[in-house]
Amino acid sequence: MRERKVLSLLDSMIRFPSLSGQEDEICSYMQSYVDQAGIHSERIENSLFFWLGDGPNKLLLASHLDVVPPSSGHPYPPFDATHINGKIYGRGASDAKASGAAMTSALLELASENWKPEKGQLIVALTECEETDYENNGLQKLLQTKLPRPQSALIGEPTNLLPVVAQKGLLVVRLDAKGHSAHAARHELGENAILKAADDILRLLKLKFDRCHPILGDTSMNVTTIQGGVARNVIPDHCTIYLDIRSTPAYTHDEIVATIRAVVESEVTVHSDRIIPVCTATDEPIVEACLTAAPGTQPEGSPTASDWIYLQGIPAVKIGPGSSELSHTANEHVDQSEVVQAVDFYKTAVKKYFSLSR
Repeated sequence: MRERKVLSLLDSMIRFPSLSGQEDEICSYMQSYVDQAGIHSERIENSLFFWLGDGPNKLLLASHLDVVPPSSGHPYPPFDATHINGKIYGRGASDAKASGAAMTSALLELASENWKPEKGQLIVALTECEETDYENNGLQKLLQTKLPRPQSALIGEPTNLLPVVAQKGLLVVRLDAKGHSAHAARHELGENAILKAADDILRLLKLKFDRCHPILGDTSMNVTTIQGGVARNVIPDHCTIYLDIRSTPAYTHDEIVATIRAVVESEVTVHSDRIIPVCTATDEPIVEACLTAAPGTQPEGSPTASDWIYLQGIPAVKIGPGSSELSHTANEHVDQSEVVQAVDFYKTAVKKYFSLSR
């Protein structure tokens, strides 16, 4: 019965085409769902949170309601929640409605068992605009308004129920090489900005970030776009390069930018640095709680970003049903058994966390 309940909830969630910025209907549905179970909730725009207990030690379980648009080539209608061979197919099935359904079911089951955290509060937040609209990110808005700052958190994202204790950041840097234009037939009168940019690329290829994070490994840097030149017969006076840098806690973003500036001749501008790397010490109670609830697993790292970035300084673990490799793909699906298992995982982890942090 309880297995069918969480799977039925996930089916209902998938059937809402809740693209970023279009979460009104699914948020209303989820609020009605928890209200009917006798759980009080609060809504800020298209984000929702609800809770058990009222103590000072607050544990947050957070996932998002929004999804990216359907891809081409879905094997089944993306918003139909198709069950095939023990798997549920649909947009958001894995990323991250399975986590939201399991977290919601875990809290409701604990409530039905008359369990409450001693001197604590269990909060589930289901939020809008995680995928694309960072200015309207639901978790950030909740934390800035009504949602109490938690002492620890679980972030519901597809990790195959493996505990992720470190997550890479993203730093995007723009390099502008400046030259002087001239007719290509009189190239000696100009200064080729593309060649200057090429020299900087060669310098960057030799650049090494020596500090290695024990879980996330090395900081990586890649040239992802290059743009220069206006015509085939004109020496270009400007060339722009973008660098995609996947950072770890081993370096601050300021340190990385300073290192780049020291080796290139181009003008260096930070295009985006808001996605910082995050990490939780493995001796934190929330990590121990996850390892207890998922025996045989080890703390892992993740290259993908999540709402964890809005919980800086708060011990957190990213964990949920589904595979991250299927996120945003036409073949997105989640194993039914893993969704059911996730409910038991969250319940066990919650109880263990509060027993450790009394």
